Amino acid sequence: MLEKVIKACKKAGEEILEVYSKEFTVEEKEDRTPVTEADRRAHRIITEELKETRIPVLSEEGKEIPFKERRKWKRFWLVDPLDGTKEFIKKNGEFTVNVALVEEGEPVLGVVYAPALEVLYFAEKGNGAYREVKGKMEKLPIGNWSRENLRVVASRSHMNEETKKFLENLEKKFGKLQFLSKGSSLKICMVAEGSADIYPRIAPTMEWDTGAGHAVAKEAGCELFVYEEGKLREPLRYNKEDLRNPSFVCLSLEIKELVEATGGFEPP
Repeated sequence: MLEKVIKACKKAGEEILEVYSKEFTVEEKEDRTPVTEADRRAHRIITEELKETRIPVLSEEGKEIPFKERRKWKRFWLVDPLDGTKEFIKKNGEFTVNVALVEEGEPVLGVVYAPALEVLYFAEKGNGAYREVKGKMEKLPIGNWSRENLRVVASRSHMNEETKKFLENLEKKFGKLQFLSKGSSLKICMVAEGSADIYPRIAPTMEWDTGAGHAVAKEAGCELFVYEEGKLREPLRYNKEDLRNPSFVCLSLEIKELVEATGGFEPP
């Protein structure tokens, strides 16, 4: 099924780039988030490609599915046809197509494709995580997580007061931080590949924003932990009644040991 998902994501990417190359209109959904024709086209392609798997699909651009129906699902496809619509609108290339297979609340297969950058990340439980750049494939992680000069990747759009406080506490404990910025689920992938050490997200996200990247991170030796009161809790779970994610921190298990040895993320 991994090959099928990669094919679906690349086909969706082609449609997205066709819209991206022209003038396009931006609409606003009921939740006041932007949506474009590219989102809709990608959704149609992915759902059509996955139809023959006979596994239900939960997509950001699909119809709302009541929890009383979803709760019966043992596994399902979790889809964000265009993650980073704001990046798409700004035309900075940092948007992705995300597809994950979730089993019993855990992402076990994930594909993150950035069509404008020609970068593909994919993983399957037990078979490792990989990055393909313009046809060249490498197993993740590629770089090394730093125990000296922590590299923190954060969102340009969601640098709220809670995140600033988190980073200030981190700097007090570990010294000067190196700040990196990236759009969409590429932030999770940066931690997975070893080009960043920590990605804190102390702001709202939805399950489809993280599922595919989470699968890649897990197979690369990382995890997305719920963050609460200065502590890392359990890993994120999926197909909750409320599809919003709690605050979380993405980091390698190696860096997690370092952080916990110094008392976690609480202020020094």
